[in-house]
Amino acid sequence: MSGHIIRAEGFYLSPPHLPPDAWDLVPPALRAVRWYEEKQQRRLPVEDGILLGEQLYAQINHSRWVAMCTCGSAQIVTPTDPRMWCVECGTGWWQVVFPPDVDAVEQALVELPVAERNWWATADPEFPTLAAETE
Repeated sequence: MSGHIIRAEGFYLSPPHLPPDAWDLVPPALRAVRWYEEKQQRRLPVEDGILLGEQLYAQINHSRWVAMCTCGSAQIVTPTDPRMWCVECGTGWWQVVFPPDVDAVEQALVELPVAERNWWATADPEFPTLAAETE
């Protein structure tokens, strides 16, 4: 999709066998779990909203807001519901940190080709750097 940055609520849509508005009342972070359950045809044991003590940083990767779990899995996230339940390891609800001005970050990228729409928070320990590593 060109012209905008993809968020969870625009990606994790209800399956075709349900009405298009079936997930409208499901929080976007939980939609990711429901979407995965539909694709895998199994339920995941998701606990109610208890957040883990650690945080994950949101980043934009190829025009999608994503967060990377410590297990190496990732999923599309959104600033309107800054949480993530990892569907791979099930560690719990992570708090996802977004930049203070999400709209400005998105606006700075929308004119770029999709493959070049990338952004990382400089506070993220995974922030890519060109500095040579020393031992």
